Amino acid sequence: MVYDGLLLAALVMLFFVPFLAVPDTWESTLPGKLFKQLYLVSISYGFFVSFWCKGGQTLGMKSWHLRLVDTDGNPVSFKAANIRYVSAILSWALLGIGYLWILVDKDNLTLHDKLSGTRIVVLKKNSKAGKTKTKKCVA
Repeated sequence: MVYDGLLLAALVMLFFVPFLAVPDTWESTLPGKLFKQLYLVSISYGFFVSFWCKGGQTLGMKSWHLRLVDTDGNPVSFKAANIRYVSAILSWALLGIGYLWILVDKDNLTLHDKLSGTRIVVLKKNSKAGKTKTKKCVA
């Protein structure tokens, strides 16, 4: 999560450059604040869902040889990636309890894994499974 957090922070900085031209008075209004929040969430959404759908790995997950799959070991669907994204926000909103759930779950799943029907698998460093092309998100 730290690796992906750093990459996401860089993307947010890059995509927030246009806001430097926006007057501060608009940003302090309710519509301005809501727009900025939605914009920020959409950057995060695009980052995670696109990586999960294109091979099941974010750049941070690739570094640690991890892959997101469905409960049968297949590529995740677009629907499952969306549910996982929204429920991961819920996991954080519950003060991280959704992430800590992995410590008590018999299958080592987080709350958002359970809700989306996904799981993280560890790939062997030199395995063919880590080098094969995977299907894009299935509907």
